[in-house]
Amino acid sequence: MTDVTERNVIAPEQSKQHDDAHTGRYGESEAGARVIAASQGPSDEDTDALLPASLLAFLPCRTPLSWVEAALENPELLLIDHAQCEKKAASTAMSLMYRYVNRPLLLTKMSQLAREELLHFEQVVGLMEKRGIVYRHIKASRYAEALRQQVRDEDPQRLVDILLIGALIEARSCERFARLIPYLEPELAKFYRTLVKSEGRHYEDYLMLAEQYTNEPLEPRLAVLREVERELIETPDAVFRFHSGQPSARRAARASARVGRDAMDQGTRD
Repeated sequence: MTDVTERNVIAPEQSKQHDDAHTGRYGESEAGARVIAASQGPSDEDTDALLPASLLAFLPCRTPLSWVEAALENPELLLIDHAQCEKKAASTAMSLMYRYVNRPLLLTKMSQLAREELLHFEQVVGLMEKRGIVYRHIKASRYAEALRQQVRDEDPQRLVDILLIGALIEARSCERFARLIPYLEPELAKFYRTLVKSEGRHYEDYLMLAEQYTNEPLEPRLAVLREVERELIETPDAVFRFHSGQPSARRAARASARVGRDAMDQGTRD
């Protein structure tokens, strides 16, 4: 997830923002936002056009504007957590390969996915280095763990749940990349545009595998998982991460005002 002067994201007046980055709580930094934000304001591109209609229908809700605002205010956390998500995605694919060695189609798809996710990890780390961002461990968001808690104990239901959750996570990642693109500076926007394609393919692969290995209709189980995912996206979340939920009510109001103002400014320039 960029064509910016090489420097630390944390500005001279950095102490509070740096503390917020380490604790994981929402912080605010106009200087930080400029590290990844388009200097001329958001473009008027309709990034929904980048997403398959089936993917948008698959997700239970859209990412709120307040999360976009939080992402622009927390570029260091955004990129660090993005890198961790790519690494975790590769790890999940490898775990499936080790557990289900008698399923050739799964082995092929997960091998391909793991290689792609590790390449994305390398690319994000490179973008971080370019901006003087030190890659470090940060606490994971509630998102993936809350979804994993829904996994049933016995196969094939266990495998199907893991695959459906994988499809949800990849679809949400794809949607969030697209959601951010109009607000990002050119290099990062270009990179995220390539990720929309690959993450969309990963979503399709996970869903196809779930359909391949289920012994029951998928829709009832998917409805349960989609409702859990919707709640995680739409309810308040104390920390900012790539898959975090709704920021506070105050921040949500500020997000709508700022993003709306930027859009108006863009319309005036057009």
